[in-house]
Amino acid sequence: MNLQGTSAVVTGGASGLGLATAKRLLQAGAKVTIADLATSSGKLVAEELGASVQFVAADVTDTAAMEAVYDAAERWGPVRALVHCAGRGGAVRLVEKDGSPGSLETYEAVIRTNLVGTFNTLRLAAVRMARNERIDGGDRGACVLTASVAAFEGQIGQIPYASAKAGVVGMTIVAARDLATKGIRVCTIAPGLFDTRAAGPAAATGEGFARAVGSAPGAARHAGRIRALAQHIWRTRCSMAKPSASTAPFAWRRAKRTAQPMNAQSTARAEPDPTAIRWPRCLAAFAS
Repeated sequence: MNLQGTSAVVTGGASGLGLATAKRLLQAGAKVTIADLATSSGKLVAEELGASVQFVAADVTDTAAMEAVYDAAERWGPVRALVHCAGRGGAVRLVEKDGSPGSLETYEAVIRTNLVGTFNTLRLAAVRMARNERIDGGDRGACVLTASVAAFEGQIGQIPYASAKAGVVGMTIVAARDLATKGIRVCTIAPGLFDTRAAGPAAATGEGFARAVGSAPGAARHAGRIRALAQHIWRTRCSMAKPSASTAPFAWRRAKRTAQPMNAQSTARAEPDPTAIRWPRCLAAFAS
């Protein structure tokens, strides 16, 4: 899909992976609408990035607010690209250190933002895209969602986050099949450890971030890897009928792994392969 002159929406675009992706979309010639919380730096970011970027304050779980986001984006033209990066964390153990049960309220809040918010954002985008004229051989739009390595290998305390991200992975192939007949592609990126402001003040460099989380030097990656993969997804006509998954090793896993072939029924854990993201069929990819 040629992004020149298209209208794109990036949730969570005021910082981190969302901001990196918004910048890449802008460089590719798209007009970008950033959706983020009213308390975020979204307004300042939009002003800094220029006239082709606008900010609309929204909670991804709020249908009316997200409709306003898409209304604003459509004033620039049909929405053909969505990158959903909005999300939150929240640590919960089943049995807390003081012996109390883990917080149901925190669990529900994380699920609501990360999973229900993803569904809400995707369904509203799909309705808009389904009205678009087909271009580039049949495409009406492409949606890129964000999961996490935690969907597959969550750590202690990550049970709400891991549950939500596993739900995002689970909905991806269903959504891709559901929307294939409408010419809308759906793909999910499941990042490992990335060096963003969300990682805290220790993340001054990739190596500093790696030390902060106890992983090998060089394991933490720059957010530019995510935006490059997202751009590849937009530009490549992936098979809508038989998506598959490509993965790379998790940052805290130091054991060597041998690349394995992929198919539509399997998820392999492989060494980083520079050709991996060029495969024509992709559902979820761990950016390394």
